Amino acid sequence: MSKTMRLKERHQNILSATIHKYVATAEPVSSKTLVNEYNLTVSSATVRNAMGWLEKAGLLYQPHTSAGRIPSDWGYRTYVDQIMLPDRALREQLDQLLSQAIKEEVGSLEALLYGVAQLLATLSGYIALITFPQQQTSYLRHLQLVPLENRRIMLIIITDSYQTQSGLIDPPRRITEKLEAGEDIEQELDLLSNFLNQKLQGRSLSELATLKARDLEQEWKQDGEFLEEICQQVLQRCQSGASSQILVRGISQVLQQPEFSQLQQVQTLLHLLEAEQDQLRSVICNVVEGGVTVKIGSENPLEPMQTCSLVSANYYQGESPAGSLGLVGPTRMLYENAIALVEVAADTLSQSLSQG
Repeated sequence: MSKTMRLKERHQNILSATIHKYVATAEPVSSKTLVNEYNLTVSSATVRNAMGWLEKAGLLYQPHTSAGRIPSDWGYRTYVDQIMLPDRALREQLDQLLSQAIKEEVGSLEALLYGVAQLLATLSGYIALITFPQQQTSYLRHLQLVPLENRRIMLIIITDSYQTQSGLIDPPRRITEKLEAGEDIEQELDLLSNFLNQKLQGRSLSELATLKARDLEQEWKQDGEFLEEICQQVLQRCQSGASSQILVRGISQVLQQPEFSQLQQVQTLLHLLEAEQDQLRSVICNVVEGGVTVKIGSENPLEPMQTCSLVSANYYQGESPAGSLGLVGPTRMLYENAIALVEVAADTLSQSLSQG
């Protein structure tokens, strides 16, 4: 079936009924079950033929001979894109629950995010993920230039959150010449460190991004390019250190699902959630701006997630994206609820952050 082809209403109804039954039972669905339990207003022969057509189109498949059929990744995708309707009553109910929960979280931002993550996991039965806001307001607390034996300099940076970053930097030509001549440059680097601390301490990352050597002072004009490189190193190191952990809640609930009964599959997913958060962050944050993104099964780029679905969205502070949140569960997911939960949580969290 072409990915742009729309299903006929009959096929939509039968695919929808199959998905709802499979979501509820985790058991392959037979045509007899659909005829007996769903008011499809067509004969049993029509249902059998339609399920056969849906299987040939790649939307359903039989896990083994003589079994009923279950939805494929593409079947779920077609359901989400063509058939699923938003439940406005559910959205309003979730909106009230999350708004009330956020009002009760009067502590820190961290407490607020933990509360929202826990509520998402509890209401959905899936794994809730929330990234902390990027620390765009980080400030430089201290830096130090330290000479190394290999004629290079180490730049050590401490931010206002006491995160420490370090990196190697090439010295300017005049200092390289002194190093080659065997001169002690430690005192000179201390003077330069003190000068830079005097000028840069308390500056935000956004200020450092636009800072030029001419903004510092004429006394170090000869090292202009070196100073600009230091400013860029400070900016890059602070930004890389600002990508914070991902809150993970709801693992125990989702592991009760039959899809996660195999130990190896569980271990690879847990390893991703706990030890590979940089990879995970790139997937969670790869969302449609201003909307909810749904990645189903093999659409996920990370192998441990290719038996799962991820529903995610950004939350905002003012007009700028602050972080992302999402739900991870089996592809046999109740997509209407998951999408509504993520959408409402993102909107409510955005309102809370924007109101200060």
